[in-house]
Amino acid sequence: MTQDHHDAWIVSADEIESIALGAGVLGTGGGGNPYLGKWRLWEVLRRGGQARVISPEQVPDDAWIATVGGMGAPTVGIERISQGEEMLGALKALESYLGEPIPYVITGEVGGSNSLSALLVSAQSGRIAVDGDGMGRAFPELQMNTFVISGIPVAPLAVCDVRGQTTIVSHVLDAKWGERIARAVTVQMGGASGLAARPMRGSELKRSAVWNTLTLAKQLGEVVRRARKERSDPASAMVEATSGQILFRGKIADVSRRTTAGFARGRMTLRAHGSSDELQIEFQNENLIAQRDSQVLATVPDLITLVTEDDGEPVGTEVLRYGLRVAVLGIPCTPQLRTEHALKFVGPRAFGYEVNYVPLPGQWPGPVPQGESI
Repeated sequence: MTQDHHDAWIVSADEIESIALGAGVLGTGGGGNPYLGKWRLWEVLRRGGQARVISPEQVPDDAWIATVGGMGAPTVGIERISQGEEMLGALKALESYLGEPIPYVITGEVGGSNSLSALLVSAQSGRIAVDGDGMGRAFPELQMNTFVISGIPVAPLAVCDVRGQTTIVSHVLDAKWGERIARAVTVQMGGASGLAARPMRGSELKRSAVWNTLTLAKQLGEVVRRARKERSDPASAMVEATSGQILFRGKIADVSRRTTAGFARGRMTLRAHGSSDELQIEFQNENLIAQRDSQVLATVPDLITLVTEDDGEPVGTEVLRYGLRVAVLGIPCTPQLRTEHALKFVGPRAFGYEVNYVPLPGQWPGPVPQGESI
């Protein structure tokens, strides 16, 4: 890990490979395809850009920071490749609206390609990325994160499309309305946009963010790469590193998927090797609930992730296909998402499932900020 004279971590091309791989695991099927994200960031670094990262505790209490990320259905993202400037365009629009510079950025979700959002904006503009996010995973909607759960308003926010067109949402009744309006604009923009939202001060960030998740993604990616090199089982290595468990092994027997209202929604059926046992997983961009013979094995907010059995490559919901041999991992989420208040935003009932959340055993593998509880 290389650091500059400000004690910022200068992210290397090899570290981006590990972050993208680990973020694919944390993304639970969503967050955008990390393959596209890493190549876009590599190209900016090749042209001389630097992605600089600091920990949340290094951000001055009175400094402005905003979340950045991509919005839309992952199925759109792999067919309609973005220009890469959409998030920076949204951030500049938000700065213009506030009338103040925003020198720090943090990704809204560490899952998938969105894990690299703050790094990309940092490399493009010289702003500093913060090691953390608002989920410790990926979720499909704007209100589903620790910033909103902590009471930080989602607006003002800005969205920007591939043509550079921007829309500012200055005020909303609540974060759910912010999601509805931004999603509707994104659909009109072709189903994908860049987003900058939740301008907050450093003091607010410290009490609300999920800390050091870029570091966690890097470490998890290194675990997978090491397992590949040693020709050991990547899925087993991942659950050991995350206090998780292997919920199921088998192949994808059926996929029903549609893109609607800016989301990739559907269900998959997996069949065990050498037996008739089946597992059903339902998803809305991200995997939400896993059931076997009507028994719920795992639900949001815990992480349900598919990886290929041979090399541990994370499988996004946009690339699910018949016959793919996978392991299904269950990983405990950050305790910030397990409180009674948080479950109103991210628990199974927030997605319409009339089941109680039963936490997976084990402990979240990342750090938990000290201070005010959410």
